[in-house]
Amino acid sequence: MGQRLQKSVFECQVNDMQFEQLERTLLAEIDEKQDNLRFYRITEPVEVRVKPFGKFRSVDFEGPLLV
Repeated sequence: MGQRLQKSVFECQVNDMQFEQLERTLLAEIDEKQDNLRFYRITEPVEVRVKPFGKFRSVDFEGPLLV
């Protein structure tokens, strides 16, 4: 259903029903106190593209850039 892009990054092309099933399946597998699971829906409007679950470390894109 998906292709591995990095060690823990996968890209999937799914319809709405497949997406809902994938989301339910993966949410049943994670420990929300330790794991980080994010869904990026590329075709969605910008305000609903990212759906984070579990432990989340926010990124401040407006703050100073550190390299």
